Amino acid sequence: MTAPSRVIERERKYELVAGSGVPRLVGVAGVEAQEDPVEHVLDASYYDTGTFRLARAGITLRRRVGGPDAGWHLKLPVSADERQELQLPLGGDPHKVPGRFRRLVQAYTLGEKLVPIAHLRTDRFAHRLVGAGGRTVAVLTDDHVTGEAGGETARLDEWRELELELDPSAEPGLLEEFDRALVAAGASASPWSSKLRRLVGDRVQPSARLGEKPTAGDVVVAALREHYGRLQRADIGVRVDAEDSVHQLRVAIRKLRSTLRTFGSIVDRRETAVLVSELQWLGRELSPFRDTEVVEERLRRQLDSLPSELVFGPLRQFLTRHFAREAAEGRGRALAALTGKRYLRLLRGLDVVVEVPPLTRKARKPAKAGLWKPLRKAAAKLRRAEAGARGLSGVELEVALHDVRKKAKRARYAGDLVKPVYGKKVRAWRKNVKALQGTLGEHQDTVVGREVLRQLAVSGHGEGQNTFTFGVLYGRDSARAGSLRERFSVEWERVREGKRPRWLK
Repeated sequence: MTAPSRVIERERKYELVAGSGVPRLVGVAGVEAQEDPVEHVLDASYYDTGTFRLARAGITLRRRVGGPDAGWHLKLPVSADERQELQLPLGGDPHKVPGRFRRLVQAYTLGEKLVPIAHLRTDRFAHRLVGAGGRTVAVLTDDHVTGEAGGETARLDEWRELELELDPSAEPGLLEEFDRALVAAGASASPWSSKLRRLVGDRVQPSARLGEKPTAGDVVVAALREHYGRLQRADIGVRVDAEDSVHQLRVAIRKLRSTLRTFGSIVDRRETAVLVSELQWLGRELSPFRDTEVVEERLRRQLDSLPSELVFGPLRQFLTRHFAREAAEGRGRALAALTGKRYLRLLRGLDVVVEVPPLTRKARKPAKAGLWKPLRKAAAKLRRAEAGARGLSGVELEVALHDVRKKAKRARYAGDLVKPVYGKKVRAWRKNVKALQGTLGEHQDTVVGREVLRQLAVSGHGEGQNTFTFGVLYGRDSARAGSLRERFSVEWERVREGKRPRWLK
């Protein structure tokens, strides 16, 4: 199976006054020469669901013939000026999206069929902007476009636009220098993020934005939409094995689950109970892969910090073999979950909740009147969890502190959601809770780390390894856990006594 190539695309689009020539950019951003234009005729068919699910997410999927990068292109938004572009070569059925791309965008299409929605023909005149040593700094293109969109009513349009795309090796900040020069030369920034959006923009309904006086329901649903969007983006990252993508997916899952549970009086918890349970299932399926990443990274840092005389034998090679097996098993389990029907049902359920949320009567209240009680309940659960940990020791204390950490995380997520509504005092309280959560996270790392070290010592001994070093690290983790518990006690006082609204006391 052909894996897609990946590149980060940094570009901006501009409008030109009719009859204007292409601006000269020699002397701008290190450009020493602006080459004569090379003409390319580009013919592109764009694919989406009938309800424009990809376009609504800022995603472009096309098949392009002509030019130096002919092929299938999947463009994913990174920021206002950046998109990640995945490419597959032409081949196979020209009217059918490659299976690799269909699977990559499943979190957006939810299984809906991808169909042709538009056709664009571009007569492109590309000017290479050359810097010192003949290196490419950017490419300035003068595009003459004819577009046709299908749907209930056909649409034809034609226009001209400039596109300034940085070379992947160029500094991102050069975009600003080019922008100033182009505007000074009479160009104006295009209001459209892509040619496709220019053609079908009014057919793509954006998500509703918060008004000046949002209700409690408005704020909670906006948060759910944000977390759902992050889940969708991280889903693609996991499938292409992007760095940190499993972590980002797990964070999105936790925030969705936490929001649905904490604000169940706003978005009816009876209607979302199954989703909460399924989010918990998905998190469990992803845990082994992510936990392996975290444990291996932490253990290698610990080894690097030891004096060489305390590291016996080829431990790093032993760890590489051990964690490679663990990672392969964890990734296999994660991908099995993401390609199954159960996950697709979960995605569809989340989509319904963010598009047609099951709101309660309390959701109609103004945000300031309707959101303080759920946050106060989350804070109360944190206080009870901390009280339950007092007087414990050993394994019981470790389990109790892990529960405090989970309650702190839920309280922090709730604080994130309401801090724009309640201002500085909630922000200060949330900051203290986050610090406490971080300390308990480090403490849990020592708990998990000691168990892993014990297992490594057993398996290493069976393979004839000298496991003395694992014992040294085990002792260090035990000492570290003690100091972290002391830090937790200090930070808990800050949470209990620090700035916060009266209703959080």
